[in-house]
Amino acid sequence: MKKGIFGVVAMTILLVGMLVPIASTLAQETGAAQLSEVQMSESVTLGALLKQGGWAMYPLGLFSVAMVFFIIRNILLLREKNMLRQDLKPQLEELMKKRDIPGVRKLCEENNCLLTAVLDAGMERISEEHEYDSQHIMEAIEEAGNEQMVTFMKPINYLSIIGGTSPMLGLLGTVSGMIKAFSIIAMGGMGDPGKLAGSIGEALITTATGLVIAIPAMISYFVFKNNFIKTMSTMGRLVGHYMNIYRYAKVQK
Repeated sequence: MKKGIFGVVAMTILLVGMLVPIASTLAQETGAAQLSEVQMSESVTLGALLKQGGWAMYPLGLFSVAMVFFIIRNILLLREKNMLRQDLKPQLEELMKKRDIPGVRKLCEENNCLLTAVLDAGMERISEEHEYDSQHIMEAIEEAGNEQMVTFMKPINYLSIIGGTSPMLGLLGTVSGMIKAFSIIAMGGMGDPGKLAGSIGEALITTATGLVIAIPAMISYFVFKNNFIKTMSTMGRLVGHYMNIYRYAKVQK
């Protein structure tokens, strides 16, 4: 045990002894370039980069704002506890045991969420037919479930649209910048590196911006989508549970 500790200590000292001269050499080499780097960082600001990116930066800026909006909205909207309302389970089970359709529908109306919207559709079908027809009830529940899925998937799909469109818009800005660069070359602008670098910078900035927007948008899309599919599965199980309680409950006189 002691030999192992001494070996680790000796290896650490050896590595430190090797790294110190290397770090010293690198520091000397980079010290001369620090002044110019500081000057460049002072001159290149966010506003300058946005201006250099050209027209494509304006729609990309709108996409970035929309992405943040939909991410925050989905975080607040797609919480499982808000969509399934497990706190209503004791009341719903009690009403189902009593076969109190008006009471269930009133509770669902007062506590609007994913679960209550789908459950209310099934109870509405029972009240319309005045009997328990499992096939018709399941059709009503499936229709309501599909309607709710479309409603909740819209803000999730918007993230997919942003994630798929941003790189293409950035690529369009890249093509625009390269066209400008080649136009400058064609007009004999090789002697003015500033004009040529500006067009190339526009091409590179728009591509990078599109990817920066697309990557978090696509990651958020798949995370929200998978979580919502899981919530929908849990919702189907809960609705089936409540309907079974109603089906096998004895009518109280």
